[in-house]
Amino acid sequence: MDEDYSLISGWMISIWRAMELSGLDFKLACSELKIDRSAFNNPESRTAAKNTIKILEYCNDKLNRHDFSLVVAEQFHPNIFHALGYAMMSSQSLQSALTYIVQYKKVVSNTCTLSVVECDNRLIFRMNICRYIKSNELVLPYVAVELFIATIVKFSRELTGSSLNPKKVVFSFPKPEYGVEYLADYFKCDVEFNALNTAITFDIIQAQNIVMTSNPLITQMHEIMLENFMSRLDKDDLKHAVKSKIFELLPLGSPSQKVVAQSLGFSLRNMQRKLNKQGTSYKYILEKTRKELTFGYMQQFHLTYTEISYLVGFSCTANFNRVFRKWTGMTPSCYRNSLK
Repeated sequence: MDEDYSLISGWMISIWRAMELSGLDFKLACSELKIDRSAFNNPESRTAAKNTIKILEYCNDKLNRHDFSLVVAEQFHPNIFHALGYAMMSSQSLQSALTYIVQYKKVVSNTCTLSVVECDNRLIFRMNICRYIKSNELVLPYVAVELFIATIVKFSRELTGSSLNPKKVVFSFPKPEYGVEYLADYFKCDVEFNALNTAITFDIIQAQNIVMTSNPLITQMHEIMLENFMSRLDKDDLKHAVKSKIFELLPLGSPSQKVVAQSLGFSLRNMQRKLNKQGTSYKYILEKTRKELTFGYMQQFHLTYTEISYLVGFSCTANFNRVFRKWTGMTPSCYRNSLK
């Protein structure tokens, strides 16, 4: 069903601002297009993907233009992506920020899959659009994909500085019949069509540079919020609920599988079976969570190694040092010195 594909309603904030700048009435448009605006008051609400598509096409038609999606992208603000936007803005680099949106893509939309890969000194951010099962048609048309890609580029410039330009942008759509010179003007790079996947290519050095807004403490706080949000958003995806519970219990010591299972309303065996079905395990989630938290805490130089070891659930610093050396091949002090 169409309504199975949705976007976080924060997208409508950008659309509303862009319409206001363009002299269009957002309320009137929603009325004419029969879009219920009441849900937009809730920052965690979802809107059907078709609503965003309808309003983008409506605006292009009213303005007799084709580039309204770029006007919308320019209105981007981190709160549009809920806690994900702020986690991305406080990330260490553009690469880590893009990795966050890949990991928590469902917060933004369930209309596509995303990936980030390194290749030949390039960082490639790929988008693969879902298709309806019955018709095999793409869930998102070109105008919506153009908006998403332009928004990612806008965000990338906000994070790293306005001088950042992609190396190349490609779309998995035929080239539109109308002129698309506005795309090269906006992206400031080559733009191609008929590609296998829609993608943005960045220079790897620019993508890995540490950014001024980097703040590991803020990133961790928002990651905890994201795991909690994801567990509410997709109740069938147990791993987010498990990770959220681990975040909550780690400062009290390493939580056992049984304790986490019971706190989530599962028997131990049932939780293990569900996680196995999702291609993961409690042990893997626990170690991954500990590792991510540890590397974040190591960048907070006011925290001692003893404090970090307790925050990530180790009963003594010696055990923490041993596991840290296994993760990195370095002692905590050597690792922290390398950060400095």
